[in-house]
Amino acid sequence: MSANKTGVLLNWLIVITVIFALLLSLIVFVLSKIRQLSIQQQIEYGIQALATIAIIFLGLALLVNAYYGAKRAQALHKSAIAAERNIELGLQNAKLSQDKLIAERFMTAIAQLGHDKSETRTGAIYALERVAQEFPSEHWTIMEILTAFVRENAPIRDRGQTTEEYLASIDFDNHRNENQRTQQLDVNLPEQSAKIPTDIQVALTVIARRNYLHDRENQKIDLRNTDIRRADLPGANLEGVDFRGADLSGADLRGAALTGADLSGTKLTGSILYEANLPKVNLSGADLCWANLNRANLSGANLRGANLAGASLRAANLHAANLYKANLQQATLKVANLSGAKLFLANLQGAKLGKANLQLTGLIGANLQGANLNGANLQGANLNAAKLQQTEIFFANLSEASLAEADLYRANLIGANLSKAILYEANLHGANLMGANLLGANLCDVKLEGAILTGVKNLELQQITAAAGDRTTRLPDYVEAPTHWRKPG
Repeated sequence: MSANKTGVLLNWLIVITVIFALLLSLIVFVLSKIRQLSIQQQIEYGIQALATIAIIFLGLALLVNAYYGAKRAQALHKSAIAAERNIELGLQNAKLSQDKLIAERFMTAIAQLGHDKSETRTGAIYALERVAQEFPSEHWTIMEILTAFVRENAPIRDRGQTTEEYLASIDFDNHRNENQRTQQLDVNLPEQSAKIPTDIQVALTVIARRNYLHDRENQKIDLRNTDIRRADLPGANLEGVDFRGADLSGADLRGAALTGADLSGTKLTGSILYEANLPKVNLSGADLCWANLNRANLSGANLRGANLAGASLRAANLHAANLYKANLQQATLKVANLSGAKLFLANLQGAKLGKANLQLTGLIGANLQGANLNGANLQGANLNAAKLQQTEIFFANLSEASLAEADLYRANLIGANLSKAILYEANLHGANLMGANLLGANLCDVKLEGAILTGVKNLELQQITAAAGDRTTRLPDYVEAPTHWRKPG
């Protein structure tokens, strides 16, 4: 027993002894006094004295119990504090152990990333992925390590052929169907035959299947200027990834999520983006030549100056997309949604736009020479100064469209709906409008030399009078040629 506890016990013994002595003296004094009283009074005083003594001892017992209760509570509090400190120490030790484990695994994996053998590097990448999954606090650091690994080991190298040189080498007349395009792709893109290194593919796969919820806010996965041709990333989560200047030629990105990604200047020649999700994505200046974008979501995307020559965009969603000066030569856009898109000065030579939705689309100055617009919806579209020479526009809806100064030389407009269309100063020389609906169309100063208007609907004399035709213009039987039309020279 410690000296402190012995001193406390001795003090309590002294106090109890003094109290007992005082009580004994009081009892003796009371007994000496009550002898002079009657027996009845003695009994009453005796009972009162015993009750008083009992109360005193009870109070004393309560004091002692309260004292020891307080001591026990104090002891328990001290024990709780000690236990809490032990827990804190345990947590600190556990964190130190965890940090040590992470550091060891980090160092081991990073050291292995520089190993000569591909299988060792691949194992290191998987080890880092596991660390990122087990320790979310390290997720972003590991993503930065993996992207740095890809950038360092797969940088863009000059392969000697620019996009302009490649396009100049293409004979678009030889690409009229899907099989011919595939064959030409194999011939003209030999660089795509190179297989992506295994460790680079694994790093990209790990990045693509990461838990993006752990990505650092306002930070992007950085894969700029990387050579990742023929990467296999179907269904990949590539939201917010920075691909500027990267080469993804021949990559499989079908069903990939690319919302918020930056693909400006990216090379995606021959890539597969079937059903990929790219709303409002920046693809300005990107090379998507011969890419498969069927059913892809490109609504609101920025494709300004992009190269989509020979690309397949069948049933793609390009609503309100920006395609200013984009190259869509020989592109397939059948059943695509281009409503509200901006195609000013775009090159659509030979493009296939059958049954496409081009409602309210801006096509000012666009080159649609030789394009196929059969059954397309061009209601309210702006085609001012557009080039539509020899274009197929069978049964297309051009109601309320503006075609002022457009060149429709020898265009085929059989059965087209041109009601309330504006054709002011348009060139329809040699165009075929057989069966077209011209209700309320503005034909002022329209060149109709050699045009075929037999079977047109709702054509009025005043419309013909305002137009510029000659004796070679074939009019409906019920319409006489105006006398001022010049004779053929």
